[in-house]
Amino acid sequence: MRAILVSFLLFLFSSGLRSQNTVTVKDADIGPNDQVTWTSDNVYLLDGYVFVDSGATLTIEKGTVIKGLASNNISTGDPASALIVVSTAKIYANGTAAEPIIFTAEIDDINDPFDLDESDRGLWGGLILLGSAPLGNSSPIATIEGIPSTESRIKFGGNNSNDNSGSLTYVSIRHGGAELSPGDEINGLSLGGVGSGTVLEHIEIFANKDDGIEFFGGSPMLKWAAVAFCADDGFDWDLGYRGSGQFWFCIQALDDGDHAAEMDGAKPDGNTIYSNPTVYNATYFGTGIDNQQAGGIALLFRDATAGKYYNSIFTDFGNKMIQVEDLPAGSGVDSRQRMENGELILANNVFYGFGNYSTLSADLNTGYIQFTSGAEDSTAQFLIDHFNNNNNVIADPQIGGISRLPDGGLDPRPSASGPATQSLATYPTDPFFTEVSYKGAFDPAANGTWADGWTALSSYGYLKTFVGIEKKKPAAYAMSEIRPNPARGTVYFTLQSAENNSADIEVLNGSGRVIMQRSVKLNPGSKQQIELDLHAFSAGVYFVRVSSEAFHVSRKVFLF
Repeated sequence: MRAILVSFLLFLFSSGLRSQNTVTVKDADIGPNDQVTWTSDNVYLLDGYVFVDSGATLTIEKGTVIKGLASNNISTGDPASALIVVSTAKIYANGTAAEPIIFTAEIDDINDPFDLDESDRGLWGGLILLGSAPLGNSSPIATIEGIPSTESRIKFGGNNSNDNSGSLTYVSIRHGGAELSPGDEINGLSLGGVGSGTVLEHIEIFANKDDGIEFFGGSPMLKWAAVAFCADDGFDWDLGYRGSGQFWFCIQALDDGDHAAEMDGAKPDGNTIYSNPTVYNATYFGTGIDNQQAGGIALLFRDATAGKYYNSIFTDFGNKMIQVEDLPAGSGVDSRQRMENGELILANNVFYGFGNYSTLSADLNTGYIQFTSGAEDSTAQFLIDHFNNNNNVIADPQIGGISRLPDGGLDPRPSASGPATQSLATYPTDPFFTEVSYKGAFDPAANGTWADGWTALSSYGYLKTFVGIEKKKPAAYAMSEIRPNPARGTVYFTLQSAENNSADIEVLNGSGRVIMQRSVKLNPGSKQQIELDLHAFSAGVYFVRVSSEAFHVSRKVFLF
């Protein structure tokens, strides 16, 4: 079905890409010890797996656009396009707020912020950085997931915690996570054994089919990171990740996603090196408090991970709040032991809005806490005590607005008069951390956010505040997700208009041919439910396209 999707999108949007000044890049174009610069006057097309090879340096100018070829356009036989920086190479991709560096799909017209949206995932691979920092692994060297193990250049790990893979600043990675085989996709940004000498600031992952950002060991320091609408976890750490983070933002989509953060310790669990990062000022939004069909636990700690979250906000999830792995007695080290030893800490955080749950307990029906099957303490009293003793609260952070549609309704700033500015944890003396007077990733007193202007969240019209973006009435329409999906026959969705207008609704098959068409009249301010009877069509993937002079969006629907 992925090939059908790509063919359809190419049919719709191919006219914009080929008219641009483009440079196709293959693996052989960056050899060992090469010094290569990509400039902003070109669009670079990744043809399959492109490695920044041993000892090489790739410099990418601000404002440069890099696109991954779709799988059916790759000449090399690779299942996806991706950029992989090997452990002895470096990348310097330093954009600015006004001129970010954008990694995206071949079909993405950068000049049209309304051609793709949060549902367009898996259209190319992703970005992979490898280094030689220590791992919590069964061997000191590992191979990165998402690339066939037959490739010898995907090894990472070593003994240099300060290893330097270069720098990424103001980089937006969009619509990635191509499926290599069933259930095997590429993360938006994979960090394998990356050291603390690497600069990672102002990074966005938008609409990735796998995790947003995954840390495989190492000690990278990540600041100002936004992960939006990914089909798996937002942030994921494993293999002894020992770095630091501040100002991390995650928002999950309505239709897909797992945990906001999935946190694993090491392989094996009892490894002497295990994950133990420190994170301040995270803001994680789930799939919606009324959406129990998508999304997982907000915070999942397992495989004997340690780690610390301070001054953070977690809200708008349809499912449970926290799970700390608690194995049966005699089963070995677990994350509960890390918490009891003072290595797993949740302190001075705000939690609010988790499905229908209402009690700080592990009760199956009412409790915020998910207990581990067969747990030594099935009531999770150790976690409840930790929560209460460390200034965590369940209280409304009074977020400015949470929307998962490109209607300008997303304002992730909390209220300055609410719990986000009360009872803060002290910041460490480490110069990496910025001392601020609020909880969460965004300043409630600021005029806008650090994500304005350079992110897809901003340029596509999701964020309330726009900087330097010429908009085409993004709030003129709002289209909900299609339900049910997958479907056997009839499907439903809603349309909302801010003004008197009409819209054309088309159903297209996998070849891009219109097989059903109708028009609707929309009244300002009202929501109209649309019903489409698809019983006459065979099983497969189809697309519902809604368009007018001011609006264009396509959504996938699967029939079975």
